[in-house]
Amino acid sequence: MKTDNEVRLLLKQRAKGKSQVVAAAKSGMCERTARKYERVAKLPSQLKEPRTHRTRTDPFADDWPWIQAEVTRDPALQANTLFELLCEKNPDRYQEGQVRTLQRRLRFWRATSGPQREVMFPQRHEPGRMAQSDFSSMNDLQITIAGEAFPHLIFHLMLTYSNMEAVKICFSESFEAFAEGIEACLWEIGGTPRWHRTDNLSAAVVKPSSDGHQFTENYQQLLAHYDMEPHANKAGCANQNGDVEQSHHRFKIALDQALRVRGHRDFPDRAAYATFLAALVRKRNRSRHERIANKRPRRKQRGINDATTRTLRGSSSLYSALQTL
Repeated sequence: MKTDNEVRLLLKQRAKGKSQVVAAAKSGMCERTARKYERVAKLPSQLKEPRTHRTRTDPFADDWPWIQAEVTRDPALQANTLFELLCEKNPDRYQEGQVRTLQRRLRFWRATSGPQREVMFPQRHEPGRMAQSDFSSMNDLQITIAGEAFPHLIFHLMLTYSNMEAVKICFSESFEAFAEGIEACLWEIGGTPRWHRTDNLSAAVVKPSSDGHQFTENYQQLLAHYDMEPHANKAGCANQNGDVEQSHHRFKIALDQALRVRGHRDFPDRAAYATFLAALVRKRNRSRHERIANKRPRRKQRGINDATTRTLRGSSSLYSALQTL
């Protein structure tokens, strides 16, 4: 089989006016081969047909009916789980490296013969355009303060382009907690995006509907203070706030792993726990420097300025400050 470069050389020699015999000799092929490639006018790579046959025996052929029945019964079953079960049933039949073969086989089956999947259109995020926020319960992590259970939430805000995030400990989904969370997280991030999106929290949305939203006066004042436009999910479209929901999930996994490394989940006081959370957030944000650098010039800085500093200085919360606007 000749290579593309050899055939290109043949055609180049022919374009220079060389005879077929001379051009074939210069390109390292016989005259008959040169005549074939001139006749079909295609490169060797273009003449190859995709292989449709297997080159080796399928190691899962005997157990495939069982595998197919299991993933049909529960589509969430993963290849690793099924492979472990197969190894328990037939300890001498499979080797550890064959799990990759099963993963590929299942991926192909799901794409061609598996159950229909929900069609999702990925969102396109632009630098500096949007932040999403939401509350998330942390009770399942079993944090304790001085030996006592510490039931709480976090207010979690993230920038959808860079995935930069910030969190604030809170105890309810009230507007006061929402406003204090916005304040703390935007100051931590150091600027404001153009839009802020939340789900249909009663603290922000009066009545969600499919054709628009009516926002609470306090929520509108809060975002006007930081020069952000309010947005919320359409009714029944929770996936529109999917970035922060996925960020919740990953943050809680990272926190659980950090606590396991620490060896215990008890903190002497709330401040020590908050410091631990802040260190984890900084560590997670370090890997996002490149996208953060791309986004930072487009974030508006006038939401964090001297006037805002004067307004927020002291122990009063942003919620209290809003009452005087």
